[in-house]
Amino acid sequence: MIGKVDALGRALLDLQVSPDINQEPTAITAWVDTAFNGELVVPRSIIMSAGFKQSAGCVARLADGKQVILESYTCVLDWFDGKESIEVIANDGETPLLGIGLLDGHRLVVDYLHRSLELE
Repeated sequence: MIGKVDALGRALLDLQVSPDINQEPTAITAWVDTAFNGELVVPRSIIMSAGFKQSAGCVARLADGKQVILESYTCVLDWFDGKESIEVIANDGETPLLGIGLLDGHRLVVDYLHRSLELE
């Protein structure tokens, strides 16, 4: 998978997500966040417009050590040559975040000189 580094220095990857395998995907651009150990965080506005189904909430520990309960949803992610059902955390941010839960087992190269990203 090929991505880019934007003018703000964010490593970005274009993804396709859908509520289930039979529905048209929604294109999103996710910011690679190696400090996030989950799979994907998506703004609530995208989750609602794409029609993801809510699943159980999950307990998370924030960077400041505080524990919170987060809303989670299921979606299907086009991932390399297949489709994966994953849990998505909802937030009120503007940019989806891709975490190490999806990076595990892959090689990530972020080249700030050439403003590129490669995930194998």
